[in-house]
Amino acid sequence: MMLRRALRSLSEQPGIQAVSSGLRWRCFGTRVTVMSFGDGSHGALGLPSTFREDAYEPSKVSGLPPDVIGVSAGHFHSLAVTSEGQVWAWGRDAEAQLGRGGPSPGESWNKPTRVRGLDHVKARDSSASGVVSAAIGNDGSLWVWGKSKRGQLGLGKDVIEALLPSRVEALSNEKIIQVSFGWGHALARTEDGKLFGWGYFADGRIGTIDGKAECSPLEKSEYVSRDGSPEEVAEKLVLEAMDKEKDMPILWEPRLLEELSDMKVRNIACGLDHSLVLGDNNAVYSGGSNIYGQLGRGNPELGLKPINLPSPVFIASGLGHSLAICQDRSSDTLKIASWGWNISSQLGRTGPQDIPEFIEELSEENPVSVAGGRAHSVCLTAKKEVWVWGSGRNGRLGTGSSCDEAEPVSLDDLEGVEVLRVACGLDHTLLLVLE
Repeated sequence: MMLRRALRSLSEQPGIQAVSSGLRWRCFGTRVTVMSFGDGSHGALGLPSTFREDAYEPSKVSGLPPDVIGVSAGHFHSLAVTSEGQVWAWGRDAEAQLGRGGPSPGESWNKPTRVRGLDHVKARDSSASGVVSAAIGNDGSLWVWGKSKRGQLGLGKDVIEALLPSRVEALSNEKIIQVSFGWGHALARTEDGKLFGWGYFADGRIGTIDGKAECSPLEKSEYVSRDGSPEEVAEKLVLEAMDKEKDMPILWEPRLLEELSDMKVRNIACGLDHSLVLGDNNAVYSGGSNIYGQLGRGNPELGLKPINLPSPVFIASGLGHSLAICQDRSSDTLKIASWGWNISSQLGRTGPQDIPEFIEELSEENPVSVAGGRAHSVCLTAKKEVWVWGSGRNGRLGTGSSCDEAEPVSLDDLEGVEVLRVACGLDHTLLLVLE
């Protein structure tokens, strides 16, 4: 009964809520399983038989409780939340992002382990970046762990590590229901629709601070015409930016973003260095880097500014591309719009990259959730079907091959299970399924 109630609460999550079909519940024999595929080099797949190897088809993650209700993916690690409020983690732990009390030996990274220090917290959801993990308690508390010199922990000036979960005290008077992390910044929204931001704030990725927005000291224009694979280009971007990050302005604790205080925030999503915010006024706002057109707007002004999107109901972000589910009022269906970086066809369409356009191949599929990785995208439909497109390298599309897919294709090897949720790390994918 507890699992059924917990799974029902999943239908209230952003994206799943976007369509009224609901989830089907089974009274007996209910078992929830996490499946993974893609890059296994850091253990983020949680597959002992393929540790440090890639998985090209959806495979069951072993060692997890049978009552997982939510999954999330960091860059190279994974998190799961159970109906009892436990948080489990596996994958890269060089920065203590697994919550084991400090960096753990690499040979143990692929083994799901319960996060320590949360025994007194009943978690309802989780989120992660490359070096930081977070859990949201049922009471609205926000807990973070890992190492980041970019202020992503939000624990106070110059606090750059938390080897075990620590509460973000600056938000202790708020009821947090969603948090999202970029490479160096973070956003959180409250139950009553307020928006908070912290970490790197250049380029308006968390709006204007004290009425001003600073330009990033990073020379992003240098990265546009790089040779190499999409992954190599993106990795060079991050590594070279890290060499210059000492000059980045940092907000060490969460601050209310008054720029959007005249509306209630319904959904948030952070890319590498850009942000998306969905308001209750049926508008999506974007801010941050626009090197790949990921802001989706012609307005070059720094800060969180509106994008021209019809009736958006859900947003998501990959490394340098953006995704939104919009409601087509004329046909009463849901469609996915995409924009931004498209070097591996992660937009799932042709045409201009810097403005949102619909993925026509999914126009009849009624998507309810969508997620983006470094160079691939995944969506879940009302029929519990999973569609994938973009880079197939390392098996991150789960199609059985490493081939890219320029247009969305359906994963046909999921018969007998009901997919409840999808999540993307940089190069791996997680599915939450009901057997």
